[in-house]
Amino acid sequence: MGSKTPTTEQLLRTNSLRGFGNSEDEVLEFKDIIAGMLDAYFRLDELEVPAVEVKYERPVGGMPGRDENRLGAWAWKAEIVGAPDGPLAGRTVVIKDSIAVAGLPMRNGSAALEGFVPAEDATVVKRLLEAGATVVGKSTCESFCLTGASHTSYPGPVRNPHDPLRSSGGSSSGSAVLVATGEVDLAVGSDQGGSIRMPAGWSGVYGHKPTWGLVPYTGAMTLETTVDTLGPLARTPADLALMLDVMAGPDGLDPRQQWDLRVDGFSDALNGDVQGLRVGVLTEGFGWPGHSEDDVDELVLHAAYGLQALGCVVEEVSIPAHRDAPSIAFPIFIEGGIHAMAVGEGVGLNFRGHYTEDMMEAVRETLMLRGSRLSPTHKLYTYLADFVEQTYGAHYYAKAQNLARNLRASYDRAFADYDVLVMPTLPKKATIIPPPDASISTVVSSALDMLQNTCAFNITGHPATAMPIGMSDGLPVSMMIVAPHWEDARLLRLADAWHQLSATTTASTSLGGRDHA
Repeated sequence: MGSKTPTTEQLLRTNSLRGFGNSEDEVLEFKDIIAGMLDAYFRLDELEVPAVEVKYERPVGGMPGRDENRLGAWAWKAEIVGAPDGPLAGRTVVIKDSIAVAGLPMRNGSAALEGFVPAEDATVVKRLLEAGATVVGKSTCESFCLTGASHTSYPGPVRNPHDPLRSSGGSSSGSAVLVATGEVDLAVGSDQGGSIRMPAGWSGVYGHKPTWGLVPYTGAMTLETTVDTLGPLARTPADLALMLDVMAGPDGLDPRQQWDLRVDGFSDALNGDVQGLRVGVLTEGFGWPGHSEDDVDELVLHAAYGLQALGCVVEEVSIPAHRDAPSIAFPIFIEGGIHAMAVGEGVGLNFRGHYTEDMMEAVRETLMLRGSRLSPTHKLYTYLADFVEQTYGAHYYAKAQNLARNLRASYDRAFADYDVLVMPTLPKKATIIPPPDASISTVVSSALDMLQNTCAFNITGHPATAMPIGMSDGLPVSMMIVAPHWEDARLLRLADAWHQLSATTTASTSLGGRDHA
């Protein structure tokens, strides 16, 4: 790639922008020094990074036609058969299109990335194939994973399986829909603000956001390193646990993971024993002004107190800081996310680990040459992040990260008295997809009006599971359960116990509890 050296004009522009105050003669002297220093950079072009092995045959596949993709959930179909034996042998899995699968196109929900085909698998893809899974393609996701609804994806919206006029939730929209319709057994999503749990909630399936750092993120496109998380979606908690058994654990390449990472036997934990589990119903997770719907709050409260039928102890708990979570989260998501794209080229910088070079080159080319094809939400975040950086520097990002640490401490204090916290996954039922000619304001507001509860646990890193607990007006309602760091198995055990109970009774009678009339 190398051979170019800076022009005098480029360095004079830097001199002016940075306020260095050098004369033109001094700038020319710097230019001569830089030309020599670049030799070290260009030497890297002569060195080879060892190729990453790609196992299992890669058929080309293709984009399914409308008849095969009526809800828009498929980004690409291709069958990659994994190992002949393993815990996932015979199971089909779809991979969110923000995660690299060697040989299959990756657009990350955007027309701007059209033409990029990764040369290597993400770590989670390798692990799923080694466990015997059959990868059957890529699922549609929101443009650069920047929205919580499902109307910014390319080439069109992902539609709710219960009402095609409504959103499926995002950004792992296709993953949730393909699980809900039964077209795949299992799915992988990513979650930076709720992007596994929100589509699981609106599409009526289970979704688990692991403790931050439990599952390696290597080979997936970053949004913000301090919140990036990969996790499973499935129709049962048992399948979530099975997938987590396969995907979790350090890979030695991801800076999000600690070297002494604890990995439980998640499937082994599903013993049905939740007797005496202390459940805190989070008061501030209900009744969000302008967002919460009464029927959603009532159904979730009904289900939460219904956990008493399993032997749980259920009480209300107040954590006032929860209401500040969106304000704390947005600077981290927006400034961190745009910086990771614009400077870190979709992978990030300043860490020791694996850099997915072909992905970085594709993102760099996209942002340099195809900016007009980015979604309104992507452009909005870029306008905002640029303004904040130019006006306030990193002040708000830094303060938000410090406040996130305090927010985590608020939940951790509650976990001294409770084993899990409970609240609605989303405060409202699935919303109508905006029309193609909708204004920018409508597109943006519809993309961001549902993550009040989910976003908190991305910036604190706590594990959280979305559970389908009933229907209202023909649409799914979901309850979110949250646990202390590294207690993912506790959540899956509770979700599985609830699932087993609800499978033998009706939602209206099996979950009892207190009267909310």
